Amino acid sequence: MNIFIEVVLPVLLVFFIGFLVQKWKKIDIKPVSTVAIYVMMPCLVLRTFYTAEIDIQYVYMVVFSALLLFAMIVINKMYVMIRRYPPKVEDGLILSTAFMNSGNYGAPIILFAYGTAGFDFAVSFMVLQSIIMNFFGVYYAARGGAGIALAIRAVFKMPATYAVIVALLMKATPVGIPENLFMTVDIIAEATIPTVMIILGMQLALIKWGNFDWEKVSFGVIARLFASPAIAYAITLMLPLDPLLAKVLIVSAAMPSAATIVMYAVQFDSEPKLVSSITLITTLISVVTLTVLLMILG
Repeated sequence: MNIFIEVVLPVLLVFFIGFLVQKWKKIDIKPVSTVAIYVMMPCLVLRTFYTAEIDIQYVYMVVFSALLLFAMIVINKMYVMIRRYPPKVEDGLILSTAFMNSGNYGAPIILFAYGTAGFDFAVSFMVLQSIIMNFFGVYYAARGGAGIALAIRAVFKMPATYAVIVALLMKATPVGIPENLFMTVDIIAEATIPTVMIILGMQLALIKWGNFDWEKVSFGVIARLFASPAIAYAITLMLPLDPLLAKVLIVSAAMPSAATIVMYAVQFDSEPKLVSSITLITTLISVVTLTVLLMILG
């Protein structure tokens, strides 16, 4: 119960504030999320990569992400083949189960659970997942040659991608980032996590409840909240990971479906109702599953 009160509940309350504000004022989320994506998130990423000690653990993080994504895609393909669903359903299920909300849900949970050291790992993993989601997410939302072209463009449109490059370049130079400039980055970075948490609450308020395909939703819940962290745990046993990083990766893999992926499903008409319903239900159930997982991991 302490884990829920000290780690999960504070995060949920911020989401709930965003949810209530959206229901009350019906705010246009796009301008707010644009500021978060193009100004705030790059500052957080720049600060994290500039101050972090980059070592072999980050290579293991990339390997972990690739293996987890591959495993989740295989599970979805097997389920679709057994149930004989059309390719569009496969795309929708992959979108809602292979990509987790490691940013505006996972990062704050890990910050409360494991402190700033774990948070630095979480932000690095969030950037990696954003790149994967922008590439493979767009690809599965818009299959075919156009999907690949859109996916490549999506990755290079990500400000966080360039923030990583700038941080590593400045880290390699003897001069580095001037202190006053870094202070500006630091101030904006501090506001990023609460802002994206409120945005998630606002996004959840827009998802319509009702007429769910419960068979597919149930599969999505099992795949995202149970199969994904189980596979993540197995992968961490195979890699020589730092114990803290291993916990961060397992907890991140147990996050609900990424809210951002709903936009791709809507934009490319890739089972948007199914994707949004799995996103909503996994977010609600994750309150329990994450609390239990954090108790198990310690």
